Amino acid sequence: MLYQSTRGKGGKISFEEAIIKGIADDGGLYVPVRVPKVGPEFIASLAGMDYVGTAVEIMKLYTANFSERELRECASRAYNGQSFTSPDITPLRELDRRVSVLELFHGPTSAFKDVALQLLPKMLTMAMQKQGVDESVAILVATSGDTGKAALEGYKDVPGTSILVFYPKDGVSEAQKLQMVTQEGGNVAVAAVEGNFDDAQTGVKAIFADADANARLREKGRLLSSANSINWGRLMPQIVYYFRAYATLLKRGRIQNGERVRFVVPTGNFGNILAGWYASEMGLPVSRFICASNSNNVLSDFIRTGVYNKNRDFFVTMSPAMDILISSNLERLLYEMSGRDAGSVARWMGELARTGRYDVGEAMRQRLSRLFYGGHASEEETAQAVGDAYRRYDYILDTHTAVGMHVLREYDNASMATGDAAADSAGSGAGAGVSAGCASCVGRADGDEATGNTAANDAYNEKVIVVATASPYKFAKDVYNAIACGKDSGADAPDELSYIDLLASLSGEPAPAPLRNLRDKAVLHTTSTTKGDMKQTALDLLTALADQKRQEDHLK
Repeated sequence: MLYQSTRGKGGKISFEEAIIKGIADDGGLYVPVRVPKVGPEFIASLAGMDYVGTAVEIMKLYTANFSERELRECASRAYNGQSFTSPDITPLRELDRRVSVLELFHGPTSAFKDVALQLLPKMLTMAMQKQGVDESVAILVATSGDTGKAALEGYKDVPGTSILVFYPKDGVSEAQKLQMVTQEGGNVAVAAVEGNFDDAQTGVKAIFADADANARLREKGRLLSSANSINWGRLMPQIVYYFRAYATLLKRGRIQNGERVRFVVPTGNFGNILAGWYASEMGLPVSRFICASNSNNVLSDFIRTGVYNKNRDFFVTMSPAMDILISSNLERLLYEMSGRDAGSVARWMGELARTGRYDVGEAMRQRLSRLFYGGHASEEETAQAVGDAYRRYDYILDTHTAVGMHVLREYDNASMATGDAAADSAGSGAGAGVSAGCASCVGRADGDEATGNTAANDAYNEKVIVVATASPYKFAKDVYNAIACGKDSGADAPDELSYIDLLASLSGEPAPAPLRNLRDKAVLHTTSTTKGDMKQTALDLLTALADQKRQEDHLK
């Protein structure tokens, strides 16, 4: 399997080269030259496998030079009882006969990014060996909250690597910030950026494209790479859990092989939902992807109109990992759905850089709407969805997954009222058909069973899998207050971390250990920078890590 850039330049390269480089020289993103196809027999076979076995079978289709033994070694080291608290790695929790939650937060940092970032460092190290790379790889990351900690944890003290994470100074939760600034490891660095995630992400991409920065790091024996989802090595492992979720329903007898399901995915950078699209393109039976946005609803507007426009107000929300206006992975989808038209993709991305917007046209919009529905939730609606899930299912959602639950409700209202096809073109504004109040946002309301619309009822009966991206304890204050319905039961909490204890008392289950212990950990990273100074900050910190490594090697 070879890989090529979405913008058409640079030729075809191996999987190993793609994950080492991270981003193409022309600024595009690497994609496989073809999407491998699987049939019902392949999918049925997954129902009898554990997570490691499933991962190996999927990854074999995307890697040519990794043996099955090597893939199993990487997967076994990534997905085990030391790294993940659930033996299922990504367990599927059934809320009712129709809706299940795919829990992706049982890894070491309590976020879905762990699923890929426990694996990628192992594969990168092996790829470097296969390519004969003598230099160390410097991993450069921009984070909206969860990727940073997951990448730091995944690459901590990995030989031949160093890692620098930039995060928006006032754009992450207190728990997310503390997870990063207390990170231990001799090869890690963290810096706050005065701005939002888009500022951090744009700055990181500019460093990758800066010939001077790359040359100066090469002089220090550092080769730049990425752990963001712009790196195919981040995206590929995420395809696995979509197949795993479907296979779990098969194993439990909830669906027949070939029966279609729907996925609801809260997303900001479009990577998580794109992994699902690749799974469906491979042959996983999916009828619809419901793309859920928060108040930064650039994606839901794009799916509805075909116009991507980041020239809008930016909101800091209770679902900060989705506070994004430039969704990098959308470029891959546009490339694939345009018939791999690299010229059009390069033109659209150029327009985005110059003007902040682009229009893919009506034909592309219609192709998107056949598989994707976009909706968004306000802050109030997100909180209502958290409270409703707790009362209806005795289940505690994090704020991002609550956005997904609200948009599912919105989609159901549109499809049940006018038929499933109408939901494709229905307005993406939050709140359609949803009443106010604490218990109003998840699932179908009582009494909605019969509509007289046979097609809509048949569509409603499809199984729905809501992708849960983070532990609620990472956003404990907002989650706790949403469950308390705005009452002042948490008003006396001395700080945001105290809500972790309050939420644990409410749930009757302890918070994940890494979050419980945050208050006792020492702050190790205090660097702050501006958008304009990110390049110099990166050079300073990565050079310092390189010099430190040289001194350690000399002492040995």
